[in-house]
Amino acid sequence: MKASVFVGTSLDGFLARANGALDFLPPGGGEPHGYEEFMATVDALVIGRNTYEVVLAFPEWPYGDKPVFVLSTHALAPAPAGAVVEPLSGAPEAIAAHLAARGFEHLYIDGGITIQRFLDAGLIQRLVVTRVPVLIGTGIPLFGPLQRDIKLEHLCTRQFVSGLVQSEYRVL
Repeated sequence: MKASVFVGTSLDGFLARANGALDFLPPGGGEPHGYEEFMATVDALVIGRNTYEVVLAFPEWPYGDKPVFVLSTHALAPAPAGAVVEPLSGAPEAIAAHLAARGFEHLYIDGGITIQRFLDAGLIQRLVVTRVPVLIGTGIPLFGPLQRDIKLEHLCTRQFVSGLVQSEYRVL
């Protein structure tokens, strides 16, 4: 099974403000920067409950009919009409094995803690990080404390007219 991360951060490395707000990101994701093409390659998403709750406030559900597995031990807020949402809990290794057994081949991992846990477990193969040219000073970091170094191979960096800078890495 393949698992990838495709995220936007502030230049100082934050996914969101401390309260979960994404107001520093360009509206609608800004100019096209590969998200649609990336989404076409994934079978399902694995996101944390906090990310799920933030996404519920978006004007429209951004994941279409792709299955979204929300990591939580608590009841989830109702999903929007047409969304395919299922709660899951457990260690990243068990979750990945469970989803692989169900036939999923490429997972999109999203949400600060979820990304950190899957990365620490060695389950992420690809990271695409798009930096927005803004410093917000504090918030939810993309990366937290690590048990060990995680070596990456830089594959490419793209620059966009709006100032977005996107770097892609393979986890070694």
